[in-house]
Amino acid sequence: MTSNGISRRAALATGLLMPFAARAALPDRPMRLVLGFPPGSGPDVVGRILAEGLRDSLPAGVVVDNKPGAAGAIAAQEVARAAPADGTALLFGEVGQLAMAPSTYARLPYDPAKDFAPVSQVAAADFALVVPITVAANSLADYVTWAKAQNQVFMGTFGAGTPGHFGAAILANEAGFPAEAVHFRSTGDAMTAILNGNVQGMFGTVALVAPHVRAGKLKALAVTGPARSPLLPEVPTTTELGRPALAFDAWFGLVAPAATPASTLASLDEAVGRALAAPALRTKMEEAGFRAAPRNREAFSAHMRAETARWAEVVRKTGFRAIE
Repeated sequence: MTSNGISRRAALATGLLMPFAARAALPDRPMRLVLGFPPGSGPDVVGRILAEGLRDSLPAGVVVDNKPGAAGAIAAQEVARAAPADGTALLFGEVGQLAMAPSTYARLPYDPAKDFAPVSQVAAADFALVVPITVAANSLADYVTWAKAQNQVFMGTFGAGTPGHFGAAILANEAGFPAEAVHFRSTGDAMTAILNGNVQGMFGTVALVAPHVRAGKLKALAVTGPARSPLLPEVPTTTELGRPALAFDAWFGLVAPAATPASTLASLDEAVGRALAAPALRTKMEEAGFRAAPRNREAFSAHMRAETARWAEVVRKTGFRAIE
């Protein structure tokens, strides 16, 4: 049998195993997965992996629709106002759009808490605190001691208002050393700066910094995830090191317009759960630098509320406000 024949049989089997009520609640038109970031970006990569995994579960298929701009606000606003709210337009959102933006923007064209109904959390990307090899620190404790002895420590970020930016603020505030954030427009510029020693620390995604650490070009002092990363297994977590306030990640998940029927939300949640249970999909995510981090509707809703409150407090302490 051809590979196409196998795929068709797998799709048929999936459909037959799915409860009739779940199949009936799914949209009968292609689902549009709206992404607020350009092709090739981190959210786009993991979103497309999910879309591929969903194609056998959703009867009409999945189309990825990139709507970049305004830190994801353009895509979020479009989905918040999508009509009809029948599950055919979903936002593949991330922590910045769904938990940080309400505190970092004085005027936001959508309200994550009111305009969206959570469907499922999908994945997360952990960060590593990295420093140039010229910095005299081989552990997080060493780094804090070194930083306190400096007049100023420049911390690189991948942009103002991002998890890495606020992670640096948490570390400096908690450890009590003088730090100034240096925001770069691209990850490439940020990596060049820390590799050249122009900044003295940075929280970068593990997948991005790990090759430089393994090559001996950077030192990784801690990772922010719930467990050690398989990409940097020798590097302890911030929680292991007694700094649980620095346990954070960039998470990604699906949300629908608030008026979407509960039965459709439940069916979509089930479809995502089945996709994320596939070992092949999880492997693809890991190879791309993400970890599968499934949360069902209820758990994802609670996590969004908790994260919104957490980052609001961090933003308040920094006094940060995005330029609109």
